[in-house]
Amino acid sequence: MDIFVTGVGGQLGHDLVNELVRRGHNVTGSDIAPVYSGIADGSAVTTAPYVQLDITDEQAVKRVIGEIRPDAVIHPAAWTAVDAAEDEENRPKVEAINHLGTKYIAEAVREVGAKMIYISTDYVFDGKGTSPRQPDDKNYAPLNYYGLTKLEAEQEVSSILDRYFIVRIAWAFGLNGNNFIKTMIKVGKTHDTVRVVNDQIGTPTYMYDLAILLSDMAETEKYGYYHATNEGGYISWYDFCVEIYRQYGLDTNVIPVTTEEYGLSKAARPENSRLDKSKLTENGFTSLPVWQDAVARYLKEAQL
Repeated sequence: MDIFVTGVGGQLGHDLVNELVRRGHNVTGSDIAPVYSGIADGSAVTTAPYVQLDITDEQAVKRVIGEIRPDAVIHPAAWTAVDAAEDEENRPKVEAINHLGTKYIAEAVREVGAKMIYISTDYVFDGKGTSPRQPDDKNYAPLNYYGLTKLEAEQEVSSILDRYFIVRIAWAFGLNGNNFIKTMIKVGKTHDTVRVVNDQIGTPTYMYDLAILLSDMAETEKYGYYHATNEGGYISWYDFCVEIYRQYGLDTNVIPVTTEEYGLSKAARPENSRLDKSKLTENGFTSLPVWQDAVARYLKEAQL
């Protein structure tokens, strides 16, 4: 199968190209940089065909996808700096990347008759209550501008295409780029004590594991909305940090605080990031491994 992947300089794109190539698919990666600019680890993503693409350029998107004519397009590329998205000067760019860029890709996908996998987020919901959100729940109420633009993108994909997957994830971490694990280990090495919020509840998603699931999806016609995070139960960021330090061997003291006590964030964060993932197994997909195991594998691979 010929597959086109956006955002290969990011956390998910890196693992996704590697997994798809391993399965024997013909993969073309893209990002806004002139050449592949992700981690130089010698894996398949560093040598796979690469096309520079600004997804906010409508004509460029249609030209590139029209020339490649892939069977599937997997679209992780996004503006993910949640706090920066709240700044008025950044909002036009966030809208252009997350909403309009996705719209252009969906339209190009329709033109070539391909299927599309769009990577979204729990931030499309209001983050209230304690019940896990269902994939087909349409009671959207984003708390911040990032979430709003991701919701707009979801709506474009579902209205333009018939053959699509919308996969919502949360708390992403992977080899490429920055993430919570890298940040907390760096801080833990230089501080005796750290403060971490304990009233935002969800589950992490390891990009290596997600890449396997998305590759499985691309090989099927089981379209629709899905939620995908690692298994292992719902936890707080505090719980996550404590386990990271335990596995890494840091004795840094972790103090649980409320979101209000922590302060600092420009963008409102959801208290409830619980996502119900039962639709995965109901449709024959394999659940992601438990998050504690994912952290162990990541720490071994990342060598932080």
